[in-house]
This record gives sequence, structure tokens and C-alpha cells, in this order.
Amino acid sequence: MRLWVNGEDVVEEAVREGGRGPYAADALPAGSPGLLRATGEARRVELGEPECSGGCCGFLSVVVQRSGEIVQWSDWEVPWEANTPVPYPPPELHFDARQYDAEVARAEADRWWRVHP
Repeated sequence: MRLWVNGEDVVEEAVREGGRGPYAADALPAGSPGLLRATGEARRVELGEPECSGGCCGFLSVVVQRSGEIVQWSDWEVPWEANTPVPYPPPELHFDARQYDAEVARAEADRWWRVHP
């Protein structure tokens, strides 16, 4: 799964070539709230990992939290590899909560990626 904000893939640069975002089935589970749902309780969400795996070089993660009518993505952690510069984390992001909720609900309902036997 790729995560686009304002026309930019927020995962791609941080996980580098060969890395990946979360699997759609993990981020958008059927019948339960997805990882990207925002509540008043701050929680860290893994959004990607490098090709070598998150267990090796770390995961791309962000703290997601709702504060009134704003959803905030902050406190990014980025994966790193030995002998390479640590990438800069993405900037803190703020979203209108109603628009954010609508987009998350749309993504959760859109099962296009599901493989049918």
C-alpha cells in the first residue's frame, strides 16, 4: 500500500528503493478499524520498511492522534542502513479531521486489492 499526501508518496523516500509500505490487509482489515484511524489517544503506526526488513534497519513509523478537528501525524521514525546517511523524517502533517475520517473510511471500504479465489 502506498500513502499519498498532497500528491507525494510519504513512504517511498524514507524506505528507499526496494522498500514497501504496509500490506493493505494489515492497514485496512475487514470488519475492524484500520491502523490509520485517528483517536484522542496518540499511537505509533508502522507505515513502511526498507528492503532489508524493519527488523534489521527499523521501520518508518509515525504517531497518529486526533486533537479536536485536526488529525496530526508527528514524531516520525525513519529506517536507516549502515554506511548510508539517515534520511530526514517527513514533516509533521495536519489534516482536517472530517476529510481524514472520510478518506480512511473510503479506503477501508474499497477492497480492490483483495484476491478472489
